[in-house]
Amino acid sequence: MKRRHHVEAVMGTAVSIELIGDPDAPLDRLISDLVDWFHHVDQTFSPYRADSPITRIGRGEPIDDLPSATTAEIVEVLQRCHALYGATDGVFDVWNLPSPNGTRFDPCGYVKGWSVQRAAALLEAAGVMRYCINAGGDVLVGGSNPDDEPWQIGIRHPHHADQLAMIVSGFGPMAVATSGTYERGAHIIDPRSGDAVTDIASLTVIGRDLAAVDAYATAAFAMGASGLTWITEQTDCEAVQIGHDLTLEATAGMSHYLAGSSA
Repeated sequence: MKRRHHVEAVMGTAVSIELIGDPDAPLDRLISDLVDWFHHVDQTFSPYRADSPITRIGRGEPIDDLPSATTAEIVEVLQRCHALYGATDGVFDVWNLPSPNGTRFDPCGYVKGWSVQRAAALLEAAGVMRYCINAGGDVLVGGSNPDDEPWQIGIRHPHHADQLAMIVSGFGPMAVATSGTYERGAHIIDPRSGDAVTDIASLTVIGRDLAAVDAYATAAFAMGASGLTWITEQTDCEAVQIGHDLTLEATAGMSHYLAGSSA
């Protein structure tokens, strides 16, 4: 088997790409394609860019000069964000968040996971079924790891940056996303109140689709103490939350994924 690994600084974070394929698999080209894709996503959706289409939308400006494919991507994202708004009773509200561009429009809580999921679809269309894409701690894996074993994904300890709170394990497709306060402080806002949420230390959600899992982790964290209960009502995902006192609470099926815990 052939392996390739690449780390790209993009979308305000480090995106790590590991691919495993047959000797004749075009892994180098695929990594280049994925890097191009993530930079396209950054240019299109970044609220930190004054000229991005998302910033222009937030300012109420037209975007009719965009290529049709880019417009279709934006429509897809906004339609899904609208559905999440309804599913979360308004907790996932991309139109009511303080944005770096000075507007109240910031879909980043969905875009990163969506972009990784789209990247995985590109890999699978090319016949590469074994991969790990880690976008700033939001992880999507396919198939088995390089040793033909389940992938092992560490979840950071909420109090100690050099320690793991737990390890989740599984074969792909498996998506893992964590929301917490330990890297960026109290940055997750409940748009219904406008207040930062600090009820728990971290919340990790596991499923098959990183676009959904990433959004669910953000929304459930913003719900505070009731977030884990909301997760139990969703299909095809499990979750574990860590309290500030390091207590763990998890959905019933989470034990299937927990390989180790030290919190």
